[in-house]
Amino acid sequence: MSFCKEQAAISRVMAFLQDWDQGSKAVRSRMLSDFINQHSGKTGPELELEFAQAASLFLARLTSWLRLTYMTGTYLDQQLQAIGVFLSAASNHHFLIEFLEVGGVLTLLEILGQKQSREEIQVETLKLLQTVANAGRKYKELICESYGVRVIAECLALSKTEESQDQARFLLESLAHGNPKYQNQVYKGLIALLPCTSPKAQQLALQTLRIAQVIVKTAHPSIVEPLLNLLRSLHLEVQYEAIELIRELMQYEVRPALLKGLVALLKPSREGINKPQILNVPVMQKLNESLPVFVQQAAAAKAIGILARESPEFMEELINLRVVHHLLCAMGNQDHADSQREASLALEYFVRIFPVVEEHVKKAMGESLFELFLDNSEVLYMKMDVIQADILASNKINIAGVHEVSE
Repeated sequence: MSFCKEQAAISRVMAFLQDWDQGSKAVRSRMLSDFINQHSGKTGPELELEFAQAASLFLARLTSWLRLTYMTGTYLDQQLQAIGVFLSAASNHHFLIEFLEVGGVLTLLEILGQKQSREEIQVETLKLLQTVANAGRKYKELICESYGVRVIAECLALSKTEESQDQARFLLESLAHGNPKYQNQVYKGLIALLPCTSPKAQQLALQTLRIAQVIVKTAHPSIVEPLLNLLRSLHLEVQYEAIELIRELMQYEVRPALLKGLVALLKPSREGINKPQILNVPVMQKLNESLPVFVQQAAAAKAIGILARESPEFMEELINLRVVHHLLCAMGNQDHADSQREASLALEYFVRIFPVVEEHVKKAMGESLFELFLDNSEVLYMKMDVIQADILASNKINIAGVHEVSE
């Protein structure tokens, strides 16, 4: 660049910065809009050329205004997008360092943690944090050291739009990869999300946990209770992800606790079941209050059936936990047909594999009901009468162990 052109470029940049310094909020908004439209997608060197090697002066002004105004939300989306032009530019390392040196990560996390932040603001903030995380391990560590995992997890739990939830999920997954110092913090943060009230957040947390579990290599015992509780969900996508995670956790040290918990769910405690009474609360209200327990019972039976088909070793462990007794109890639950159906399907597999199970079940059911069971276990619940259901629900089967397997 010739001397004259260089001086002209410098003069133009100085005039631009002066307009910014002296401009009102409306003027700055217009300048930001022009900057975003004209410079999105440019590389670091291209931005420096455009600003006569003084692009950092404008970035410094942006970050300063952001820190001063983010609590009020003044043109916050434009400010974040403009900063994103710098941080997402190829060969942007010095821009990133300058942003971080003035507390950029903390500012972004504070914006994300504000309850009044609009969803589109959350999305832009998460994108900037993702850009920081993508820069490498030490930047992921910086986010985690700034209590970022907790803030991002809370955002995922409380957000109302799928876009912000997906962005939060992607960021948590990113923080779990290539971040050995804080990968367990991310893993535990995901576990903490499981009891939240948003089905979409639960689904995303479960999906990300399946990825994080492979990374951390050990399963924390605290995962068992909230994971089993998700089997109560009335949302099939949450149930599916919960069962898939249970399947994958069979290779970890929490397997005994999960199997024991699944079997226990087949026979809910009396406290969890509200029996309708004529002189008490209306029948439908009582049944609705018991529904989550019965949904959990059915999902546990389904999970046991899936696990049984995957490994004879799992089957033997389950039988030692009296799974046959518990499945028969679930088959006798005439308040919830899905529990009866799933328990019947799971039990059929045990019966066909282990002769000793077949013998005990046949004795408990009686000849005629057992024949109907073998003929079509899926619809058995429609052919049972009240007496037969009560017999199954009150069975006393206790198989000491299994060694013989049917051919």
